[in-house]
Amino acid sequence: MSFSRWWTETTAALGDLVPLPLAALLLLLAAALAALAWYHWPAWMPRRLPRLRLPRWRRRRTRPATPAPELPRPRAGGAEPPSGPALSLADRLAAEGRFAEAVRERLRAMVRRLVATGAVEQRPGMTVTELTEAAARNRPPVDPTLRAAGTIFSELWYARRTASAEHDRRMRELADELDRVLAGGPEEPR
Repeated sequence: MSFSRWWTETTAALGDLVPLPLAALLLLLAAALAALAWYHWPAWMPRRLPRLRLPRWRRRRTRPATPAPELPRPRAGGAEPPSGPALSLADRLAAEGRFAEAVRERLRAMVRRLVATGAVEQRPGMTVTELTEAAARNRPPVDPTLRAAGTIFSELWYARRTASAEHDRRMRELADELDRVLAGGPEEPR
């Protein structure tokens, strides 16, 4: 039996059982339900599927957390990196050669300083551009410093450029300049 003959006979048998308008309505209803289920799929699925748990005595023992990495040893020239409370997280990251993270930490410290002085209101999820605009509205002298810091941060984290010691050095200078501006001291020329 050919496919066309099978199709004709099957449709005729279905037409004898269910009238054509009702069959079309049922197909449209099924399609609408499938579309709604597809559109709202995450809402009707359970958030976490149940998983089988091993009996307590069969569970693997977890390893203890690995200790924090040690700071780099003093350099050969006799110059030791600062230690103790004076060594910030950004300085430690820069000493390890993780310059992109050091730049990020320096920007975070700058934001903390701005929040502490009341230059900006603390809002989670604020972008660098929004931060710069808010700070410039409240304290216009910080605008060029924050724009330069935001540009460095954006180049490294959004444009995915390779960070270098020069980026960290420049960010440190910008953080010092921001501290001077917020303290009301005289600005040094760039």
